Amino acid sequence: MTVARGEVKRSHQRAVSLGHFVAEMNRFHFVTSLEFFMNTLPQVVIRPRRALPFFSKHPWVFAGAIASVKGSPAAGDEVAVVTDRGEFIARGLYNPESNIRVRLYVWDKETPLDRAFWSARLDAAIALRSQILGTSPPRDCRVVYSESDGLSGLTVDAYQDWLLVQWTSRGLSTHRETLLDLLREKLQPRGIWLRTERGIGELEGLDVEDGLVWGEAPPQPILISENGLQFHVDVVEGQKTGYYFDQRDNRMAVARLAKGLRVLDAHCYSGSFGITAVKQGGAREAVCVDSSVGALELAAKNAEQNGVAGQIQFRKGDVPHVLNDMIEKQEQFDVVILDPPKMARTRGGLDRAAKAYLKLNVSAIRLIPPGGFLVSCSCSGLVDQNMFEEILSKAALDAGRTMQFLEMRGQSWDHPVSAHCRETAYLKCVIARVV
Repeated sequence: MTVARGEVKRSHQRAVSLGHFVAEMNRFHFVTSLEFFMNTLPQVVIRPRRALPFFSKHPWVFAGAIASVKGSPAAGDEVAVVTDRGEFIARGLYNPESNIRVRLYVWDKETPLDRAFWSARLDAAIALRSQILGTSPPRDCRVVYSESDGLSGLTVDAYQDWLLVQWTSRGLSTHRETLLDLLREKLQPRGIWLRTERGIGELEGLDVEDGLVWGEAPPQPILISENGLQFHVDVVEGQKTGYYFDQRDNRMAVARLAKGLRVLDAHCYSGSFGITAVKQGGAREAVCVDSSVGALELAAKNAEQNGVAGQIQFRKGDVPHVLNDMIEKQEQFDVVILDPPKMARTRGGLDRAAKAYLKLNVSAIRLIPPGGFLVSCSCSGLVDQNMFEEILSKAALDAGRTMQFLEMRGQSWDHPVSAHCRETAYLKCVIARVV
């Protein structure tokens, strides 16, 4: 029995040793195959003392942060971003023609940027919107918001059964067939329309044109739902991507203070602020101003759709000139809403933008009686919250008035802000009381 027990013990030891050997060999093969795969990727080497933002998961690697590139990656190729000491940071997509030379997507060695990866990112983005809306698939919202959803360079809006796609990265656009196929599979649209952002061709070397990329062309206009209202949207020829979903919650915030008041909706586009104030907030009257005939026609159609056409006036003209004319005629509004287009596209244009915002807000304040409200918005990401508040403070002083900030608001929930890329927090909406 003693011999038998000894043999059993030795057999067990041999089995353990063999199991350990097999495990070590498997680990060796995994590690060496991983290292081999990583070594086959082109490497983008970051300059000394420039790597911290990328370890902190900021997704943009600008050309000025790069010391060298090992290999010859083409636009859209996957690269490994490493420190000057060879330490791995992240994987991304390369674009030799963009100042954002690499866009980062994943911060571990084991995860390649393949179909399964893109599918998981889209699933997470769609799940967030479905959870908040309570519908699946989500409709009438922004479904993918670029960096905030870990998909830097891709924006997707859902308008009923149509998707509107916008590429802002040449690197990611090289994967468009995979991404479009996944969007079709997950969202079941009737059609997908492509819209391009102004100037993106020069910035990214991206050669794309507006048009149908799959399925049926969207109707002009599409009728969408928001806050219990319906709005006609032209995704083919309308501004930006057709509609400003990012102001959804701000429109209702303004409506809550508008009961019985006279409202001015400047840069009204499709009239959504003014119409919401009248229909949902009980405003007495709204005057909607825009320089575009097409925008005013769409706004009038939306007023009819929501049964408030008799309470809304439409005026065509350049907003600063219209405001000055109103001041001369001593018109007054209890609520003035300013939602101008982006005024600062580059840092070099910040001073000019600040002056334009200041002038616009001074004029608006002069139209507001004591105790009225200013709702001032800026979609210029380069104009940060502090700068915008300082502009409004100076505008009140220049107009000879005092002001109370009541709410500092931002973009709606379908435009989440990435904690690692604060540039995604672009929209400012300040609700203020003018005394």
